Amino acid sequence: MTLTSRPPLSPFTVLLNAHAGRGLARRKWPALQAELERRAIPFTLLETASADEACRHMQTLAPGTPVMTVGGDGTVAGILPFLVESGRPLAVIPLGSGNDFAGMLGLKPGDFGEALDRLAYAPRAADVLDIHVLEGDLAGQRRLMLNGLGMGFDAQVNQAMKRAPARWPGLARYAWGALTSIRHLHLLPVTVQVDGQPFYSGPSCLCAVMNGTRYGGGFRISPRSDARDGLLNVVASGPIDRAELVKLMLQVLAASHLDKPKVHATPGRHVSVRWDSPIALHIDGEDAGMVRSLQVTVRPNAVQLLNA
Repeated sequence: MTLTSRPPLSPFTVLLNAHAGRGLARRKWPALQAELERRAIPFTLLETASADEACRHMQTLAPGTPVMTVGGDGTVAGILPFLVESGRPLAVIPLGSGNDFAGMLGLKPGDFGEALDRLAYAPRAADVLDIHVLEGDLAGQRRLMLNGLGMGFDAQVNQAMKRAPARWPGLARYAWGALTSIRHLHLLPVTVQVDGQPFYSGPSCLCAVMNGTRYGGGFRISPRSDARDGLLNVVASGPIDRAELVKLMLQVLAASHLDKPKVHATPGRHVSVRWDSPIALHIDGEDAGMVRSLQVTVRPNAVQLLNA
């Protein structure tokens, strides 16, 4: 990162997701507001309680207006269509459940000083992933995401973790969700193509397509990812049993799984995934129902980050 002599930004539009982090963003807002005011950073607050409401807010903003999200990965994902190629730069204040993309950048929930100090640096472009669901609950829809998606076991865990105690941090709730979901382990045949070439075909319990390195509050599913390299990363399991899955989870925590024989991982620019039967899907940590087939393409340098 390098210091820049650019003129001050226009006043920020602060998009506060009141429900992010099970209300954490709303509870921490007074402290963040005080820090913004202490630093004389001008802003207009827009509080939202849903993705639809956030989108309505974004439609009112002029091109080039800098946006500051106060929430998690899902908050950012919901407004990406209004940021990509719009001239609206983005600053991220992580106060969601997992904060995985922000965590990859080194931003910690509640460390407002570090997040705001970085506004002095030059904006940095980051890649965005473009998802096209072909078959499933979102069939025909296109979505943009900044961090990543998961199909299969990790999507089931994402659903289960919502039942964990709210006071637990994201990583603990993800681990709890994994342990409660493992008894439902189910392998399905999947076919994965990367850049038009066959990559993996066979039984699998999960497949992730990542721009960031981690999900679930710290599970480093794709430690070789770089959100600025113009590539996505695919990680798929081979046929594993419950004991092997527990071992794999520990390896993912330590980011030591990519060289294991039943883990298949590769970078690329375009990926097609097709399952023999519908399977659970999450997009940037948000439940997206069931999916059978989808395609993901990387859009290099599609969004400008102000505190990356």
